Amino acid sequence: MPEMHAVGQPTKMVDGQIKVLGTVRYVADLPFTGLLYARLVTSLYAHARLTRIDKSAALATPGVVAVLTAEDMPNITPSSRGRLLLARERLLFAGQPIAMVLANSEAAAEDGAQAFIFESEPLPAAVTLDEALAEGGPLVWPEGVPAAVANDTGAHGASLGDAKVENKAHSNIAATTKYHRGDVAAAFAAADVVVSGVFNTPIVHQGAIETQATVAEPNRTNGGVTVYASTQAPFDVRNAVADVLGIPETLVRVVPVAVGGGFGAKNGLYEPLVAAAAMAVGRPVRLVLTRMEEMRAGVPSPAMRIEARLSAKRDGSLTALTANVYLDCGCFPFELAGFVALMMGSFYQLPNFELSGYDVLTFKPSAGPYRAPCAPSAVFALDTLMDELAAQLKLDPLALRLQNASRPGQPMADDKPWAGQGMTQVIEALQQHPAWLNRAEARAQGRGVGIAVGGWLGGTEPAAAVCSLNRDGMIQINTGAVDLAGVAGSLAALAADTFGVPADKVRVVLGDTENAPYAGGASGSKTLYTAGAAVVLAAAEARRQVLTIAADELEAAAEDLEIVDGSVRVKGFPGKSVKLGKLAEKAMRYEGHYAPVFGSGRVAQDKTAPGFDAQLVELSVDRETGKVTVHRLVVVQDVGKAINPLIVEGQLRGGAVQGLGWALWEDMQYDAQGQPITGSLADYVLPGIDQSPPLFEVVLVEVPSEHGPMGARGVGEPPIVPTAAAVANAIFDLTGLRLRDLPMTAPRIIAALQANNKE
Repeated sequence: MPEMHAVGQPTKMVDGQIKVLGTVRYVADLPFTGLLYARLVTSLYAHARLTRIDKSAALATPGVVAVLTAEDMPNITPSSRGRLLLARERLLFAGQPIAMVLANSEAAAEDGAQAFIFESEPLPAAVTLDEALAEGGPLVWPEGVPAAVANDTGAHGASLGDAKVENKAHSNIAATTKYHRGDVAAAFAAADVVVSGVFNTPIVHQGAIETQATVAEPNRTNGGVTVYASTQAPFDVRNAVADVLGIPETLVRVVPVAVGGGFGAKNGLYEPLVAAAAMAVGRPVRLVLTRMEEMRAGVPSPAMRIEARLSAKRDGSLTALTANVYLDCGCFPFELAGFVALMMGSFYQLPNFELSGYDVLTFKPSAGPYRAPCAPSAVFALDTLMDELAAQLKLDPLALRLQNASRPGQPMADDKPWAGQGMTQVIEALQQHPAWLNRAEARAQGRGVGIAVGGWLGGTEPAAAVCSLNRDGMIQINTGAVDLAGVAGSLAALAADTFGVPADKVRVVLGDTENAPYAGGASGSKTLYTAGAAVVLAAAEARRQVLTIAADELEAAAEDLEIVDGSVRVKGFPGKSVKLGKLAEKAMRYEGHYAPVFGSGRVAQDKTAPGFDAQLVELSVDRETGKVTVHRLVVVQDVGKAINPLIVEGQLRGGAVQGLGWALWEDMQYDAQGQPITGSLADYVLPGIDQSPPLFEVVLVEVPSEHGPMGARGVGEPPIVPTAAAVANAIFDLTGLRLRDLPMTAPRIIAALQANNKE
């Protein structure tokens, strides 16, 4: 491993200043000649039959150029949300696009959308899990889900491996996944303590400040299209657009624009629709969703119901777990119920378990990933039960978790061995934290203290990068990765230490699908893990090429050379040297004798690097209003190696605050007819700076990963995972109440307190 000078140093985000000053350009800021503004006409009902469409009034609206309906779109099988395009006959959720109005201004497009006439006949809708599972209830797909459903769960590290998956035709259960080990009935019968519960977690929106935003521009030269998108996954978007348009992906160029927040929601949604619209009218088309459209027709995290039962011996050793996971997928399968079951059966070592996951279809927008997809729900159920076991057994709750925590090499629920990870190390670090050691002082102040532990299995994907040396002595990295949270600076640090130059001598160019090597999507906490590994290889190859040229110029062996202060010199003879820029110049000129320095790095990162996070919450509860105030939050996470500690700490803080949103406020609600009733940020509560606890501590644990660049592992997903469970356990510590529904709002806490008093 090279000497680390840039890696491990706190460094500001490369684009931090322009974001703070507001000069960064997002999709909505991009200028285009002849641009048409798009507005959607959407369904009023959760389930309906489209009976009449009349474009005439909309087309007569001043400024309106075109009105597109399904007849103007490619006639393809609607096997995913990206292929749903505009409704043809049946409407599957309130907010589903029926038509697209294109105009010369936003105002004209809005007027045209208001003037568009359509009629639809409402049909029975299964809105809740119970309605969808009921015998004889309305089916989302009566003839079976259309074939070739595409989802991005694997890209998020949410692969089911070799689990048994059953697809259910003529049912709202899209798939059933099962895991089994040992004799569950005998284990429960022999256990000293058994705890159980039914846990409900709601639909939660990713809450990005920038809504879904896309511009598509036809390429008149080659018949293709260029898409400018606020996207985390440009190569996935390219594939989706090419698939919908029926053209080679080479003719689709996707340019990722600065992302104003994604958190999993921007892996591709309306880009194929906008591209199809642009191709239909032969002009650039821009669609930027309104906040209400984003709330009604995005891809929020799914609601879940988890029925779980856990047992242990008196000494704290776990004996058995059963769980039935029901996941509300919305109108297309999300295929993550089995992944929730996998996590629940893997984080702790269990000799016996029976786990089932059911992906259930309902008449709502299809679910999508949100930072560690579904893991907060899994850990809310599992770690609440772990805490309840500790209380009944009168054991230290952290010691109980440490005793049963999975170690590297031990089996997961699918019997595959755990990769290297630091679950035990983060528990041990939290055990030594003053907030835990001095918890009696907090309780003396009338505060509850709760802890929880959660993790993320880690995403994988191939990636490539190239590294070149310019005549000004600067190292240039080209990659197709998307920078959501400062990854460009981390890639620069990796390249700098690998090549042997300061980080300010490295420029990272994040390209698009036409001019950058493949790097996969920025999701699943895998960007640095995959693209970073490719960057290290590319920089190492470029360094080798430089030393080969320098060896010839200096008449020395390459192994006797070193790179210091922007020059290559002979070890022990600092006067015998040549500047990096001069070497590049010799390889970049007429009649030059050396090939240009151009190193490439490729990885097929198929081994995971799981990350674990342990959290402690100290809070108080107003027994008259039910309001919860979080006074202290401690986040302890295994990050492998903190390439840029400043960015890593920011990720951990941001994820944990989002976890507080899950715990206490966020809840996308629908009425009995499937109408969303939290359609704006006035109705849907996101945590802000005022909800961040005044005492907020982050502890970085570094257990190097086997395959990550310089030992790094992904850090974005884990910090959101255990927060809700830690809050619930702190509320129990203070009040004795076991709350099993998220969010734990003031009305729910008051109701629980009143019910407890009656008992």
